[in-house]
Amino acid sequence: MTDPVTDPTTATAAGERGLFDLTGHVALVTGGNSGIGLGMARGLARCGADVAVWGTNAERNEQAAEELAGYGTRVRAFGCDVGDEQAVGDAFAATLEHFGRVDSCFANAGRSGTGTPFVGTSLADFRAVTRVNLDGAFLTLRAAAGHMVERGGGGVLVGTSSVSTVHGAPRGQAYAASKAGLTAMIKACAVELARYRIHAHSIIAGWTETPMASPALHSEGFERNVMKRMPHRRWGEPDDFARLAVYLAAGIGGFHTGDEIVVDGGYSIF
Repeated sequence: MTDPVTDPTTATAAGERGLFDLTGHVALVTGGNSGIGLGMARGLARCGADVAVWGTNAERNEQAAEELAGYGTRVRAFGCDVGDEQAVGDAFAATLEHFGRVDSCFANAGRSGTGTPFVGTSLADFRAVTRVNLDGAFLTLRAAAGHMVERGGGGVLVGTSSVSTVHGAPRGQAYAASKAGLTAMIKACAVELARYRIHAHSIIAGWTETPMASPALHSEGFERNVMKRMPHRRWGEPDDFARLAVYLAAGIGGFHTGDEIVVDGGYSIF
């Protein structure tokens, strides 16, 4: 039988989930209709969590909800532009109306930069990136934290950051700045909200196969120059984030908070 401690996301029945049984847990994943967010949502649903998915693409929302519902938990997808304060408020209210609570919130929705040289980047282009990656994470995490504080009982806040905060990302200043800001914001949340038994972490994601990143990953020059710096000799996959999402949501590491958890196949240390 599968060992749920070493491989929790392969469990299919509550009796097999052990420490990672998330039955009755409600997780919110923004950008959960594809890429890293969908990988997280899959892991959470496989371990019994009810999952709310937020996304702006209606077709992908529907496809993700249909797939996740196949794991036998409650799933609902909501359309939401996380950079819009009113939209976040409405989506969070709708999520609570449907599920009754939110126990963990994964602020994963994001967008890439324009690839414009720094000196040619307009303020509008810079803010278009930070609007989603930083403002959107702030609005989402603020809504979730407010609910968790009011409800009591603790909770988990997670933000998807990037290795762009670790190494220089040419033509990616807006993206790197937004992700560095998110990481710093998460640390502040970890300290301020600890008294409410709310844990907060950022995930430092490496090069991962997603609709947003894959075209660049498979361009000849990029793959030739970067793959040789990947100790695992492959790009990340969305499901590489499934087990981590389950671990964080389950609250197994009760004294573990404020961490920057790197998931990059060893890229940043090689």
